Amino acid sequence: MAKDFSLMEDSNRSDNPSIHDVSDPARRRFVQGSLASAAAALFGGGLLAGCATGAGSTKAANLGRDIGFASVPMRAVDDVLVPPGYTARVLNRWGDPVGVAGAMPAFKPDATNTADEQALQAGMHHDSVAYYPIEGSRRGLLAINHEYTDDGLLHPDGMKTWTAEKVRKSQAAHGVSIIEVQADAQGWRQVLPSRYARRITAATPMRISGPAAGHAMMRTAADPSGTRVLGTLNNCAHGETPWGTYLTCEENFIGYFNGPDTPDAHGKRWGLRKGGWGYRWHEFDERFDATRHPNEPNRFGWVVEIDPFDPKAEPIKRTALGRAAHEGATVAQTADGRVVVYMGEDARFEYIYKFVSRDRVKPGGFAANRDLLDHGTLYVAKFNADGTGQWLPLVHGQGPLTAANGFADQGEVLIKARQASDALGATKMDRPEWTAVDPISKEVYCTLTNNSERGRDGRPGVDAANPRANNTMGHIIRWKESGDLDATRFQWTHFVLAGDATLARAEAKGNIRGDAFGSPDGLWVDPRGVLWIQTDVSGSALGKGDYVNLPNNQMLACDPTEGEIRRFLVGPHGCEVTGVTMTPDLRTMFVNIQHPGESPSERSDPDQPMRYSRWPDGARPRSATIVITKNDGGIIGT
Repeated sequence: MAKDFSLMEDSNRSDNPSIHDVSDPARRRFVQGSLASAAAALFGGGLLAGCATGAGSTKAANLGRDIGFASVPMRAVDDVLVPPGYTARVLNRWGDPVGVAGAMPAFKPDATNTADEQALQAGMHHDSVAYYPIEGSRRGLLAINHEYTDDGLLHPDGMKTWTAEKVRKSQAAHGVSIIEVQADAQGWRQVLPSRYARRITAATPMRISGPAAGHAMMRTAADPSGTRVLGTLNNCAHGETPWGTYLTCEENFIGYFNGPDTPDAHGKRWGLRKGGWGYRWHEFDERFDATRHPNEPNRFGWVVEIDPFDPKAEPIKRTALGRAAHEGATVAQTADGRVVVYMGEDARFEYIYKFVSRDRVKPGGFAANRDLLDHGTLYVAKFNADGTGQWLPLVHGQGPLTAANGFADQGEVLIKARQASDALGATKMDRPEWTAVDPISKEVYCTLTNNSERGRDGRPGVDAANPRANNTMGHIIRWKESGDLDATRFQWTHFVLAGDATLARAEAKGNIRGDAFGSPDGLWVDPRGVLWIQTDVSGSALGKGDYVNLPNNQMLACDPTEGEIRRFLVGPHGCEVTGVTMTPDLRTMFVNIQHPGESPSERSDPDQPMRYSRWPDGARPRSATIVITKNDGGIIGT
């Protein structure tokens, strides 16, 4: 995501209590001195900086969670480093054709591809990635998110001039790519052409479904029904449904909209501002001018469901999952077959959500479960100071969520999910991002990337769940539901406080057992129970201050039975390491490298496009999906 701290959203000025307001001194002493013993009591064992232990399926237990690779040293390099015995290769770059038959324009290194060509090529800033098998672990589809654009790289002269064509090209570089990949004797390659190939962009027609579909706050001049919308954008992390669809999540959507000089209370709560974040789309696409179309922002910030196997299938925005600056949507199932979706909202002092479906998953794929995500209950998390927590339902008519308090119906509750969570007294967190569910222990994890505003004058102070002021390094929180995943109560503790033990500043030291890291973002528990952690330190912070010993971003793995966190990958200069998945046999890993060569300002100088990086081709830097294999053909991580 864009990490310019002058632009980073910080819109929660509600007066609902943070944990700091309700935590007592005994609880704060517990956090400082007795976390390890408390974690053992809560979770039945485990280590302070490690994953929690727990019984799992026979199959997972037989695979084992052991980590066998040598730690990769941290280095300032413009390359991808992996452990000895592993190989990383570039598979799909920004600008590579996705594979639509008869329409496969080549990437032009001088950035002169047109908007129409970009709409047939992989988008910019690869983020999340998912693998969908066609022939097991040898052939399948990759669904890849494209989060945002660096217009200094996207256009030959950057933003020195600004035109409708540049807006169209920027919109075409957002969204999702569906590509086909296959392994042969030479390794993995993209299948070109492919009948599955597809680009979904900020101009793709989509349907709006669920309780907010057709709501008055969703209607515009172009769509008086409130049920149709063009495009998805700022696509960050994802989810995968049991019926084989892909969930892409709209994160920092508000930055694309031009707001009035003084936004109303609703716009202000969502971070609407004059000029937006400098994308300038509104200058040639009026729907991104909220002064002219005030409801258009309400049509973004949703989880979008895509059928990766049908290029003609219309994407669907699922409003029952709530509106937020959605980072991701991790899907799991209860014992009786209902779906549970965990979601973090990546903004300072925002919230963690959970959706529980009303209905059980049916056999028959997407056709049999087409409306399953339209019915269920959305909850927001409240973390109590004693290590317990509650899931508070966002249901119209319950508690303060009434017409008298500005919530006319369930649709309005979901469109105003932030205001509803404020009213319920949910816990303000430090930029909650990716979530992950351990398939063996059923523990749930969430990365809290960082929050330098924690503890500043007029902002929430340190508390039990967020125990560090000026939290530059971030942490990971975990919880165990009190029963099945649909439970309304849970117990929580810290998984790890990120940091560097060699630093002088106490709040930045962390408590890692293993390799130093900060700003945890991407998160995934693989089928054998290994937790993978990816970092997103801003290009303006890498190698400086608290990150003086961390010049590049990285990916690490955790063996939950040992508690050690070990570095598996170092990315090229300025990149974020984000998105990770594997083939079903666990012998191939796909990882995304986002914005290599990111400048401190996050928009490159078009006159010096290669100033900070030339990865991966020795030329204009390009985000890319890489494929990692073990040279002996073994399971990744062993």
